[in-house]
Amino acid sequence: MEIDFAKLSLAGNRQENQDRVDVFTDDGAVLMVVVDGMGGHAEGAKAAEVTVATLRECFAAEPRPLLDPQGFLTLSLAYAHARVVALGEGVPMDHKPRATCAVCLVQDGGAYWAHVGDSRIYQLRLGEIRERTRDHSHVELLLREGLIAEREARSHPMRNFVECCLGGDTPLPNMSVSGRKPVASGDVLMVCTDGLWTGVDDGEIAAIANGAAVGKPLRELAEKAVANNSPHSDNTSAAALRWLG
Repeated sequence: MEIDFAKLSLAGNRQENQDRVDVFTDDGAVLMVVVDGMGGHAEGAKAAEVTVATLRECFAAEPRPLLDPQGFLTLSLAYAHARVVALGEGVPMDHKPRATCAVCLVQDGGAYWAHVGDSRIYQLRLGEIRERTRDHSHVELLLREGLIAEREARSHPMRNFVECCLGGDTPLPNMSVSGRKPVASGDVLMVCTDGLWTGVDDGEIAAIANGAAVGKPLRELAEKAVANNSPHSDNTSAAALRWLG
């Protein structure tokens, strides 16, 4: 498996960075993870750390190739949710740790992804967005209904409200898990928190698929998002992978 990947996490204008991002590679499979600890809740950073650690453990325990990628993603996020819920035992509901999450598994020329909340996954091809996840949010619902445009969504007063997340209540959150997405040579897959996608437009996101390496364009994109969202820029984190074959 030939890949090029990069990851980064910028604090933005926040005093604390509650995002976590990582890329795990092993025996022909790659797992990209980004988690946004919800800043309005206590221990958001801890919720993000526990989520990444749980996904790392689950990925390491799976034989290669993963025989049931969708089952793996579902169960791994369920375990992560249970651990984040446990962090909040004895804490009032409004202050329990919570996090949004996006996970992308790549193996055998295909990608599988899952997300909870408004952390996103993009598949980019030939300088265009081939596909992206749809947020679990009221603003995304307005977009799907055609009541607002994409440009309006970025500044909508409810843009920071998500309908589900890891942690908080014990019942499993409403997670979205994809089927297999074929990956062509040169495709770029990216996972990111809302601090990135709220600060740049679709054309700027798609442009990171141009060129040979993803590290420099990914950093430039994240820094542009922080600058555009300043002086109230959120933590901004992403990982990107170019599939070479």
